[in-house]
Amino acid sequence: MPRRTATLLTSALLLITMFCVGALLNVPYAEMSPGPTVNTLGGHGGDPVLNVKDQPGQADKPKKYRNSGHLNMTTVRVTGSEYRMTLFGALSGWLRHDSLVVPYETLYPDDKSAKEVDRENAEEFSASQESAKAAALKELHLPVSTHVLVGSVEKGAPAHNRLHAGDVITAVDGTPVGKAESVGKLVTQHKPGEKVTFTVIPAGKAKAAQKQGKKPSAKDARKVTVGTEKARDDGRAVVGIQPAVGHTFPFEIDIKLADIGGPSAGLMFALGIVDKLTPTNLTGGKFVAGTGTIDDDGKVGEIGGIQMKTVGARKKGAQYFLTPAGNCATAAQDKPDGLTLVKTSSIDDALSSLKKIRSGKTDELTQCRAH
Repeated sequence: MPRRTATLLTSALLLITMFCVGALLNVPYAEMSPGPTVNTLGGHGGDPVLNVKDQPGQADKPKKYRNSGHLNMTTVRVTGSEYRMTLFGALSGWLRHDSLVVPYETLYPDDKSAKEVDRENAEEFSASQESAKAAALKELHLPVSTHVLVGSVEKGAPAHNRLHAGDVITAVDGTPVGKAESVGKLVTQHKPGEKVTFTVIPAGKAKAAQKQGKKPSAKDARKVTVGTEKARDDGRAVVGIQPAVGHTFPFEIDIKLADIGGPSAGLMFALGIVDKLTPTNLTGGKFVAGTGTIDDDGKVGEIGGIQMKTVGARKKGAQYFLTPAGNCATAAQDKPDGLTLVKTSSIDDALSSLKKIRSGKTDELTQCRAH
């Protein structure tokens, strides 16, 4: 066989081998890409994303307004926990502008199952909705009260089937509680094996009152005695619940958006609620998207996957993107053409920026800059 032919054959075999290895060799990475972006002022799946409801017999009915434009929340699509990325898949993702390849444990930590990750995402999404409602109504100077409730109950723990998610906790061993962290402190005063008495308003009673814009009533409270066990990590007494903060609003605000997780839609939900409850068209008809966590007082926090969210927003048609201050530098490093990144630290910042956008004073916007 001529040397030239042998060399070509050897090279071809090496290429085939490398192709097979790249196609079959799994690497410990996962992929993030732009996910759906949904207008909080519009509908999704046949239902309005935000629905402010009147209740029968309610004295002060909320005034609702129809406004144009977009206040889009953004998402990131991630590969599933069972997906195993190949070497070629990783290389392809690294080369694409609309993809981000990250270590697998970034999305699915070794100490958590996929179900635990999904549950945490769902809980964070639910909590973000509550904080968005609180921040929006406080911005409008409407009454908002808070209370401590059972956020979740660990299966098989002493509290399982004794306490339930949504139960309002008014006292532990007769001591009134006003903060979620107070519950754990009072429980850990016991030794493992001892009993704790919770005074709770059942979830059903609490929810019925809240739908009418009323605080959960103390007359519905009952005492529940729960045993304790030793915590696996440090041996302290625990009952197996995760306390959380609940709110009572003057009217019901229903947020419907399925198959979304995590807390990053909080800011856009809050702005959507403000828009629906005020006559001012916040966007002036412009296409504004954004992201960011939000707390009860309207402070905006940073999120993950910012570059995928800006890409997704621009593809959908967004002109402006409300960007958490903590994400600004990263977002600005690879900004999509035609998208203005607006630095946002609070709901007040966001509302001020929206005023500049609708009035045409966009040169006054505080834009994100790459360091």
